[in-house]
Amino acid sequence: MEGKILKAVSSAVEKGIETAVVTVLEVKGSSPGKEGSMMAVFSDGFILGTVGGGALEYEFIHEALKAIKENKSCEKSFELTEKGSLHMKCGGFVRAYIKVFSKREKLLIMGGGHLGAELYTLGKFLNKYVVVFDDREEFANRERFPEADEIIFGKMEETVKNYSVDENSYIIIVTRGHENDKECLKAILDKKVSPKYIGMVGSRGKVLSTYKELLDEGYSKDELKKIYSPIGLDISSSEPKEIALGIMAEITAVKNQKTGEHMRDIRKIDIDNLN
Repeated sequence: MEGKILKAVSSAVEKGIETAVVTVLEVKGSSPGKEGSMMAVFSDGFILGTVGGGALEYEFIHEALKAIKENKSCEKSFELTEKGSLHMKCGGFVRAYIKVFSKREKLLIMGGGHLGAELYTLGKFLNKYVVVFDDREEFANRERFPEADEIIFGKMEETVKNYSVDENSYIIIVTRGHENDKECLKAILDKKVSPKYIGMVGSRGKVLSTYKELLDEGYSKDELKKIYSPIGLDISSSEPKEIALGIMAEITAVKNQKTGEHMRDIRKIDIDNLN
């Protein structure tokens, strides 16, 4: 059963279903649970395995769903007595660990050109769920992106309209031209969701021109303020590898709610006063 549970958890996480695994660590006295017993609780309500059934299992399911919601693993224990919170008569004690498995962050790369290829490499290195979009067969294939979690071929502004995007998504628009970038950006804004990050490549002039066009088309300034463009941190040359690194550094800063400042400036070590 343990192998079946772990396989199901792995499959669920890949599909974006958050999961918690309850493992009984300690049992004292009389209890319906046994040490080492496991139960997987899925955010969509499915349960696999058991930690003893009855009121104890119900309470662990409740605690597991709470842990999933808070995205925080934890340890829980219950006294199985009439005076305990479960008001049971077993007279025992159970302690279990609830491990939360969060869904992987999705990195959506709109464009499979040189920059898109470098972003794909870094995305896989950072264990993102990488999805590559392109409307050219020579740029949307397994030979070019062998480890991509998904490769979506077709008109990009159309395919992204039908793609599931949520607050766990990071979207990078790096297509082959200004007009394609704008149309992809419009398709994403029209979804009326709030991905963690929307970035669009381009010079300051190109970005200003795109923003003015979008305002004329009825998009709001608040919508435009959500976009990171020009994209990336100011650390790179004109080389695609370095540009990609600057973009992924910016995404990492957004993910972790950091400033991107030098650590030496944050820690402020006063070298002049060292003895």
